Amino acid sequence: MTSEQSTVQGHCDPAFKAVRETFEESFARGRELGAGVAVYADGRLVAELWGGVADRRTGRPWLRDTPCVAFSCTKAVTATAALLLAERGAYDLTGPVTDWWPEFGTHGKERTTAEHLLTHQAGLAAFTEPVTAEDAADPAAMAALLAAQAPLWTPGEGHGYHAVTFGWLAGEIVRRHAGCTVGEFVRREFAGDLDLWIGAPPEVIERAARLSADRRPPGPQAGTSAPRPAGRGAASVRIAEAAADPDGLMARALNSPPPGKGGYNNPVVLAGGWPGAGMVTTASALAAFYRDLVGGRILAPGTLRDALRRRVNGPDKVMVVDTSFGLGYMRPAMAFFMPEAGRETAFGHSGAGGSIGMGDVEAGIAVAYVPNLLAGQLSVDLRAYRLVEAVYSSLG
Repeated sequence: MTSEQSTVQGHCDPAFKAVRETFEESFARGRELGAGVAVYADGRLVAELWGGVADRRTGRPWLRDTPCVAFSCTKAVTATAALLLAERGAYDLTGPVTDWWPEFGTHGKERTTAEHLLTHQAGLAAFTEPVTAEDAADPAAMAALLAAQAPLWTPGEGHGYHAVTFGWLAGEIVRRHAGCTVGEFVRREFAGDLDLWIGAPPEVIERAARLSADRRPPGPQAGTSAPRPAGRGAASVRIAEAAADPDGLMARALNSPPPGKGGYNNPVVLAGGWPGAGMVTTASALAAFYRDLVGGRILAPGTLRDALRRRVNGPDKVMVVDTSFGLGYMRPAMAFFMPEAGRETAFGHSGAGGSIGMGDVEAGIAVAYVPNLLAGQLSVDLRAYRLVEAVYSSLG
C-alpha cells in the first residue's frame, strides 16, 4: 500500500473492496483533502472508511467521528421530517398550504400545496429581499419573508431547484405541525443517536472538518483517465455558465442567503440550523439515516414508495439541466447522476461540496460520502458517482 493509500482507515467487507479501492484512488490522485464514506447492504455496515485532513490550515486529521457540512444532503432529511408528519395525518400533502399557513396566500400563491413545496414547484427559489446568515437563524422570519414574496413563476407550473429556500418552506411544515425546528424534530424522532445535526452545537462545530477550495486549475480532474458518464460534459458547461452569471437565477438561488465570511465554515451557518443546506454529519451517520429509511424504520414502506414517485421530471428553471424529484428526494437525472443499475430505483440527495446520501430499496443499499474539498468545477465532480458505481458493482 502506498503512502497515499495508507491515509484511508476503517473497515471494508472484502465483497466491497471496489469501494475501498475507489476511495483510495481518489486520495492517491489528489482529488481529496479529507473525506468519509459509509455503505450499508441489507442493513449491514459493509464499509466505513475515512482519511485525510480535516483542516488544511492545521493539518488536523480526519477521524472516524469527524463531522462535516453536507450542503443539500440536508434536504432529504428535512423532507423526511415533513413526510413523517403527513404520515401521521398532521396535514394533507395535496391540500392548500393556506389551510395551515394562512399568511402564505399572497401574490397568487393561494393554491400552492405542500406537494409543491416539497417538489421545488413553489416559485420561491430565491429571496427578493436581502437576507444575512444571521437573519437565517430565525426560521419563523425566513418563512414570513417567503410567505410575503411574489413567486418567480406560478406555483405548480414548472419546477426549479430551491437551493436554500427549500429548507424554510419544507421546514415550515415541521414548525407549524410539530411546534419545533427541523433540527429538533429530527433529533427527537429518528436521528437522536446519530452524529447528524441541523443546527450544530458548539462542540460539534469545533471538531467539524473545515471546507477548502480545490486549488487545481480548471479542467479535467488531475490524473483522471476514466471517461465521464455520457452527457455529463455538455451539462457541466451549461451549469458552470449559469452559476457564473451573478444576476442569473441559479447564482441567486445558491446564495439566498449568502453564508457570509468563511462561507459554509461560518459558525453562524453551522449553528443556524439551515434546513435546506446546513446539516453537519458524518458519512456513517448519514448512511445510517438511509439504512433506517430503506428499512422502513422511519417512514412506513408505503409512505416512502409514494414519496419516491417522480412528481417532476425534466427541464429545471434554476439548474438549467433536467432534474427529477419525488417528495423532497432527488431521483436519477443529470443533476443526480446514477450508474445504470440504480437509474430507476435510487433516491436521495447530493450536496454542493460533492457529498451525497442515497438509498435504494430494491438493492437494499444505503450510501453516504462527505468530503471537505470543494471541487473547483462542481458539476464535473465525479467522486461520489465513482463510489456509488463501486457499490453497485459489488452487489454481485
